[in-house]
Amino acid sequence: MSLKDQIDFLGQLRKMQSASGFGWGGETASDSRLTETTAFGPNPGGLRMFSFVPEGITQKLPLVVVLHGCTQNAAGYEIGAGWCTLAQRYGFALLLPEQTRSNNPNTCFNWFSPEDIRRDSGEVGSIRQMVEHMTRSHKIDRARIFATGLSAGGAMATALLATYPDVFAGGAVIAGLPYGVALNVRQALKEMRHASERTSSELGDLVRGATSHNGPWPKLAVWHGDADRTVDPGNADALVRQWLDLHRLPDTAAVQNKVDGYPHRAWRNSSGETVVESYSITGMDHGTPLGTGAGEERYGVAGAYLLDVGISSSYHIAQFFGLTGRVHKSRSSAKTAAPRRSVDASHDAAGDLEPTSRRKKPQISSEGESSAGAHHGRRGLDVGAVITRALTAAGLMK
Repeated sequence: MSLKDQIDFLGQLRKMQSASGFGWGGETASDSRLTETTAFGPNPGGLRMFSFVPEGITQKLPLVVVLHGCTQNAAGYEIGAGWCTLAQRYGFALLLPEQTRSNNPNTCFNWFSPEDIRRDSGEVGSIRQMVEHMTRSHKIDRARIFATGLSAGGAMATALLATYPDVFAGGAVIAGLPYGVALNVRQALKEMRHASERTSSELGDLVRGATSHNGPWPKLAVWHGDADRTVDPGNADALVRQWLDLHRLPDTAAVQNKVDGYPHRAWRNSSGETVVESYSITGMDHGTPLGTGAGEERYGVAGAYLLDVGISSSYHIAQFFGLTGRVHKSRSSAKTAAPRRSVDASHDAAGDLEPTSRRKKPQISSEGESSAGAHHGRRGLDVGAVITRALTAAGLMK
């Protein structure tokens, strides 16, 4: 890491005090619609399992795995992004894995830890067990299982698609990174600041090396703000190229248009199905795009890193997954859960760095400005201590 990078990184860490924001009061949200399951099978990643299954549906249900970002939790991210309201309206189930502070003080999914992104190991292994428990406990359609997430959660969603392409039919990554580009904290910081310069085939090889699977590959939607200062927007392009290579598609999109005023591109396979698409949210910083207010395509609650920019990523992602064709229950009749306290929206940064190995001392608190929230609460943030720990973890200080 160059001196300039060190200085830039210190500057980002110093922004934590203002960026952490402490959510709305710095307390964890509680959404009564989510059910926790403690006995779902082997749990090599040490994660918690929450779920939502709409009532009154007799046919098989699609399943969407929703992954929160750093300093967030399952209930807080669900409320902010509006996923339970969507699931109730259109009739699909949700699985919401939750990170624990014993794994990562910032509650970031460890997307850059080799043991956590290897098939049947660590955090992806735990999530796979949760998916299997859901399919056996509820009428889940195994052909319609999807994954989505923000930032570190987005990068972990990519890891799920890469390691279990035989399980997931598709995914959507918001402000995330390609699979396999970072295998330690230093690499993660580098990739967050400057997107990978690997070729499309090299990026594709990272996924092909994760399993013996030869295809077909899950479809993928990529969302990223072009003003993101936490995760370089170039990562969106690298992620698109990684999956275009897997699907053997050309760089030129079949569709280039605007959706709700934002640039949208789509690539189709030989059958005419869109298998890769991307949204560039102009002027948006790091976070999940929301379109709140009135209207059938507006879901969620705006807050830190949950940004009301006039387009509901949750709705369009559900549509990309093919889940919005039939209304199960009108939104007016579905309960709208309000946080008992307030949503922990402090921050989830995509590179949410700080893989704390379950067997080692926690490493870095980082993610640039966003992961500041790791130390949020009623007490103030000790910025100096955070910087010292971060530099020590990155090998820049002893």
